[in-house]
Amino acid sequence: MDIVVCIKRVPAFGAQVPLTDDGSAVDTRHLGFTIGPHEECAVEEAVRLVSAHGGRVTVLTVGPEEAGEQLRYALAMGAHRGVLVDTGTTDLDPEATATAVLAGLADEPEPDLLLFGDASADAGHGQVAIRVALARGLPVVGGITGMDADAGGGLRATRETPAGTEVFRVPMPAAVTVKEGLNLPRYPTLPGRLKAKKAELRTVSCAPEPGGLRTVGLRRPADDRAGAVPLGRGAAAAPAVVDILAELGKV
Repeated sequence: MDIVVCIKRVPAFGAQVPLTDDGSAVDTRHLGFTIGPHEECAVEEAVRLVSAHGGRVTVLTVGPEEAGEQLRYALAMGAHRGVLVDTGTTDLDPEATATAVLAGLADEPEPDLLLFGDASADAGHGQVAIRVALARGLPVVGGITGMDADAGGGLRATRETPAGTEVFRVPMPAAVTVKEGLNLPRYPTLPGRLKAKKAELRTVSCAPEPGGLRTVGLRRPADDRAGAVPLGRGAAAAPAVVDILAELGKV
């Protein structure tokens, strides 16, 4: 089974998302970068499928040269090859990203399965997999939380909904987007990291035309968390503490 997993280099956010002064972009000057949780599960599932059924896992990412770091992390998890579609430092919208992914796949053998995260951890558009599948004429299912190859050479995939579990039988080749919770991604071992560090990445240069999506601006959601309320200092705070405990039913 030949599987290609598309991953994205995203900021490793802390408690708050820092924005530039003009609110036009995320301020990444003091942020590290990582793979989104959905995509990390996609890499793990690809490695598990290939371990069970044979084949090869290729990871592909679109972005600057530095995105090779995320490819190497996926290689350390057990993927076999890495493809970097170098589009420079410009942020791409979903249409342009899909074009770049297609450019990266152009010289690759036809994979049995294209795996994507259900949505990227930063923008959350959830469009790239559908656009790529449409361009390649592939069936696509999204929001998958369970999968395995079936005896007929296709794929059995499941998706949880409020009404129950949906089951799909998908002929391959196909494209699938997966959600966090599909599995528990492994942590790369030291030997895996050392091997990945020496691995050669295939690089494809691409300068896609901008798509139709434009960013008007970004803003943080309102912080509705309650702040700390001082009850007093020293012995003077004792009555207030007793009142709080009484409200909680502890006295």
